[in-house]
Amino acid sequence: MASDLDTVRVLRALFSDMPRAPQGLSHEETMAWVAQSMADFQGGDMAYMIEHITRSSMLDIVLRLREDGYLKDDAAFGETVDLISTPEGRKTFMDRCIQAQKSADATSRLIHRAKRSWTDPLPLFSSDPGAVRRFVRGELSGPGPLYAEYRAREDVSQIGVLAQAPDGIHEFSWGFVVEDQGAWTFYIADVWRNGTVGSFDRFLSAWQQATASPANHSQRAESLPPVPAGLLMDDGIATFSSLSLQGAGPMSDPELRRWIGEVFIDRMLPTMAARVMDPQYDFPLVGLQAH
Repeated sequence: MASDLDTVRVLRALFSDMPRAPQGLSHEETMAWVAQSMADFQGGDMAYMIEHITRSSMLDIVLRLREDGYLKDDAAFGETVDLISTPEGRKTFMDRCIQAQKSADATSRLIHRAKRSWTDPLPLFSSDPGAVRRFVRGELSGPGPLYAEYRAREDVSQIGVLAQAPDGIHEFSWGFVVEDQGAWTFYIADVWRNGTVGSFDRFLSAWQQATASPANHSQRAESLPPVPAGLLMDDGIATFSSLSLQGAGPMSDPELRRWIGEVFIDRMLPTMAARVMDPQYDFPLVGLQAH
């Protein structure tokens, strides 16, 4: 199994050169910095998102190979970490992955997927209505047993997640939400107990699926209120979480909080998490969404 140190080494190799907002910025300054960084990225904001998705996929592949593939060998793992530290090396690694995907095993899996009927798993959890209402009102619960469980994990301690106390915590029966520096970050107990690293890319796919317009996604089960303007989704790599949401306005905005509480937490997130956690669930292809 990939160790916590292995995870940190691969994360640093893949993302050390990606732009990160400096510490100490206000919410407005952070939003402006993120928007400018994405615009300044070579190829623009779409190229930035594609690059982020690609590197997240590589992270998952490398750690899986470390657990049960040829990267169990320490020397091979070290060489691969060095390889993916550079743009040229990442291209070489992805070319190898593409060739491997053309193998007979991959073809067999694709045929099996095509024959399998599409089914949606049941929601992974539900939220207490009172807890949702308190979230909407901005009433913090403070840290509880699930927050303590997460903070006590060895991988969390080594990576340094939540080393500084966040501005606020909302704890639910399924996990907790950290409210800090203009963002809501979601930590789901079933996800961290199963291995946070393997869920980064799947949560991105789950968000894209859940927010796809009905015209573009015939499998959407119900019509939900649209995502508020300016609300951005970020994967959980930087925060070692399931995902983060960051709004363009103040966190106290009642309409924004109502959407996150009553729509996202209560209706979207349980199904998204169920799809992520179901190893048999294959996300349908949807166009890249701005997130």
